[in-house]
Amino acid sequence: MYIVIELTKYLMLIMIGAYTYHAFRASGKRNKNALEVTFRWMTLFLFLFHFTGYFTMYLQLQSDKLLLLYGGQVLLFVLVIGFYKIIYPGISGLLLRNMLMLLSIGYIILTRLSFDKAVRQFIISGVALGLGLLVPLIIRKLSYIRNYGWIYGIVGLVFLVLVLLIGTENYGATSWLTVFGLFTIQPTEFVKLLFVFCIASLFAEGTDFKRVIAVTVMAGAIVLAVVFQKDLGGALIFFVTYIFMLYGASGKPLYLFTGLAGGSVAAWVAYRLFDHVKVRVMAWRNPFGYIDKEGYQISQSLFAIGTGGWFGMGLYQGLPTTIPVVDSDFVFSAIAEEFGGLFAICLILLYVNCFLVLINVSLKTSDNFYRLLSMGFAVMFGFQVFLSIGGVIKFIPSTGVTLPFISSGGSSIVAMIIMFMIVQGIYNDANVLN
Repeated sequence: MYIVIELTKYLMLIMIGAYTYHAFRASGKRNKNALEVTFRWMTLFLFLFHFTGYFTMYLQLQSDKLLLLYGGQVLLFVLVIGFYKIIYPGISGLLLRNMLMLLSIGYIILTRLSFDKAVRQFIISGVALGLGLLVPLIIRKLSYIRNYGWIYGIVGLVFLVLVLLIGTENYGATSWLTVFGLFTIQPTEFVKLLFVFCIASLFAEGTDFKRVIAVTVMAGAIVLAVVFQKDLGGALIFFVTYIFMLYGASGKPLYLFTGLAGGSVAAWVAYRLFDHVKVRVMAWRNPFGYIDKEGYQISQSLFAIGTGGWFGMGLYQGLPTTIPVVDSDFVFSAIAEEFGGLFAICLILLYVNCFLVLINVSLKTSDNFYRLLSMGFAVMFGFQVFLSIGGVIKFIPSTGVTLPFISSGGSSIVAMIIMFMIVQGIYNDANVLN
């Protein structure tokens, strides 16, 4: 049994490595026939990787529930690849497969950490992918969605204020709403989408000084509402996204550098005002000095990453559950421990590949609104990945944001799938026009 588990972890590393290699090859290919061949290889490695992960877990658990979950996920992947390509032949096959590979990694690691959460993640993501079939059609047909910039901003702000008034607190942040006492949602994840729509819509009409001031006030109100929720990771994502969208719309470096300087001052003020920020900075600076309390989480994360080494311990061979909130904020540590450092590097490269695709979509479209929309989503996605991974490896203080498509969290996974489908709609529309 031990030998088989050892072999499977190397097989999974080879498959993710091969998949990543083909993902970057696909980024540079222009010949459609060659691209289709590359996509077939990527699809093969996706399914082989997914099978190997669940095969490894089944050998150790011998659970029929595991087989049912695996079968359901395979069916979902087949349906998504088939239906999306049939209905939208012009979408990015690379971005679609990357999303499925990231979901596959998330399904496997969440199944290892908590079977119930893995089932929940699978159901929510499956529904989101089904509803996502409508998103590219909406992007193509409802061109007037660009006309409601102020409405997007006001609706987003109302949601955030509502959370402040009646929201529930978890892990020091008041970011959740309980619906009918049955489940909780995190409205901030969906407000991120509205925020990008708001900024793209308003700046697509122009970037004269008065407009920039007015939009900045709106964006500042939204960022402050997130700050008052004590969700400083989310506030950072909103702020950085706005600064880069403003720069992308205006082309003025002064806005970029002034915004980043202002953000640095705001971060210093937040450090002075919020005790939980001081705790996170303290834990970041010297986690082992406070290992019994404040630094316990990051210390356990670093132990897990170090224990995994280059090749990992293998599924169920590590101790990732000793890390608090490992299934959401610190899931990257669990991946590094059981899959290894080389696997973690491939995962980072996959995120980089997704970011490059999103940026390329922005460059490809000639429509100013869609250009800003896809650029905003690219920055938001890339910066969230940076905050999530940077926090767990002690590169920056932990900000408590999820790792896209992998971390447990229904609101996060739905918002990310919608985001990618919006970009797919823009990509598909650009292909149709060309």
